Amino acid sequence: MSRPSDELTDELLSAARTAIGDELRSLTYFTEDDVEQLYLRSDLSQTADLIGFAENERQGFHSQSMYANTQLGDYRFTVRVFENGYLTRVIAGDHGVWVTTDSMEMDRFEELASALASILRSFDPA
Repeated sequence: MSRPSDELTDELLSAARTAIGDELRSLTYFTEDDVEQLYLRSDLSQTADLIGFAENERQGFHSQSMYANTQLGDYRFTVRVFENGYLTRVIAGDHGVWVTTDSMEMDRFEELASALASILRSFDPA
């Protein structure tokens, strides 16, 4: 995979910043084959294990099909809760992003996921 286009990167970062503001910690783009951190807040350590996170978040590609046609409706996004913040994963087709945030109100995650999914659907990862 080549790096996501500057246009996609700018739109994803803009949507995340608009939805969650200063609580944004990081934004990472991924596909089945690759991962690239697009943003990391300057006060955070650069030592995160992106490959380890990517392996876990790639399971979401399987989740899309596993949850298809259930009474719950279509799979939309995942929020993981941690002691010091949250991780939100959004996948559209063959690519996705995960965003880490500081603690924030839970209802803001739906706005974040909706904005990111709309952008991902409008870009072809090829």
